[in-house]
Amino acid sequence: MRLGLSVGYSGVRVESKLELVQEADRLGYHSVWVAEAYGSDAVTMLSWYGASTDQIRLGAGILQMPARTPAMTAMTAVTLSELSGGRFLLGLGLSGPQVVEGWHGRPYGKPLGKTREYLEIVRKIIDRKERVTHDGEHFQLPYTGPGATGLGRSLRLTIKPTHEIPIYLAAIGPKNVALAAELADGWLPLWYSPQHAPEVFKPHLEAGFSSAGEPDKSERFDIAPSVPTIVTDDVDQARWGVRPALALYVGGMGAKGKNFYFDLACRYGYEEQATRIQDLYLDGKRAEAMAEIPDEMVDEVALIGSKERIRDNLEAWRDSGVTTIVAMAQDLTTLRTMAELLL
Repeated sequence: MRLGLSVGYSGVRVESKLELVQEADRLGYHSVWVAEAYGSDAVTMLSWYGASTDQIRLGAGILQMPARTPAMTAMTAVTLSELSGGRFLLGLGLSGPQVVEGWHGRPYGKPLGKTREYLEIVRKIIDRKERVTHDGEHFQLPYTGPGATGLGRSLRLTIKPTHEIPIYLAAIGPKNVALAAELADGWLPLWYSPQHAPEVFKPHLEAGFSSAGEPDKSERFDIAPSVPTIVTDDVDQARWGVRPALALYVGGMGAKGKNFYFDLACRYGYEEQATRIQDLYLDGKRAEAMAEIPDEMVDEVALIGSKERIRDNLEAWRDSGVTTIVAMAQDLTTLRTMAELLL
């Protein structure tokens, strides 16, 4: 397995994690991944890190598709790729309806169809084989709908890319996972459980590989989960380091009936606990929601504990098909220990 680093996104202040990123670069980490929600954006942070590193790949984990037209995403991807010497990895995701409609002011609509069309346009632009046209349900180039002037022209990217740009998709639901396996070069899951991957994810990955029509697709497909990672001798304390984020996603990342991470916890077999977590979290009782998360649930989705404990647990991740561990590490000790184990 390869090793990546996830630095997430900034909180109430824009804070650089350049020391961690530069150390990961020195240690030989494969990639650093930057997220965005409705605060700091991923592109600016990746540019900042890319200018101060030499080898580490720069992963967008993820760029929100509703925030950018396919053309803007392609232009950004090519620019970052060329400036960094081919180190850019384009991770894309639709986000959830709360952010899509509440923040970006776009209709959530049909996520599968939107994603398929979006990727098709991005690839056309990067490939530069012809002027870009697209007549779909969600995107139209040139645009001729309401308000159009009729002056739109089909265009071709002026830059000639000199590097390949791998495309990753963030996905959790069964159909989205299959779509990632079909259309993308890699998959970015969050709260991935290697113990439950064979029944929860593998059938949908295989369906996507089959639809791709490429016999070797599964062999070159990168499964790169972001994994909370803490090296410590106090496992219980480390679990409490993971619980706040896990409770947020399972309990509060969306409304009842529209929370992908709640659904994922249920597919892992924690429906009773997930229901209590969600009820408490949405009722404002966040501490109680965290306390409802069982130890075994945390242990399934995180790598925590001593170096020896993590080494033993890594086998399950490797056996489940993971090809890149993207460690959500917050300190140099954890960063260096993971390098000792995997690099």
